[in-house]
Amino acid sequence: MTLDATDRKLLMYLQQDAKQTTKELSNKLDLSVTAVYERIRKLEREGIISKYVALLEKGKVGKGFVVFCHVKLVQHTREFVTQFEKEVKSLPEVLECYHVSGDYDYILKVMVADMQAYREFLVTKLTTLHHIGSTHSTFMIGEVKNSALIELSN
Repeated sequence: MTLDATDRKLLMYLQQDAKQTTKELSNKLDLSVTAVYERIRKLEREGIISKYVALLEKGKVGKGFVVFCHVKLVQHTREFVTQFEKEVKSLPEVLECYHVSGDYDYILKVMVADMQAYREFLVTKLTTLHHIGSTHSTFMIGEVKNSALIELSN
């Protein structure tokens, strides 16, 4: 699907605030409410909009301790990779997991309450996963930028 200028504007508005009504969006886009509704449904059907979420203030919900954990597997066989990825998906403390190049195989973004909670997670959950050779943890000191907005160029 090719996105036209109106689709891109609509997606930017929705990324900024997905709770906007179709009436509010129609006013911003100078389209009818029905046209906006149909465009949104089409973007959803095409998989361009995959879901809608509420973004939480991590400190206010007791998850202000952010760790980037680098993981190295003992081997890179399909079986080891598949098993690790399946197991890591089941860990609620892991918000993001990326298979990367370089010295480590994966980078995990982990959110917990504090250092003690991270230690507990590391000892009782992460290091019990199969095929992990080593880990390296980096702790967030401060958040400079955290955005879910994807810039859409013309």
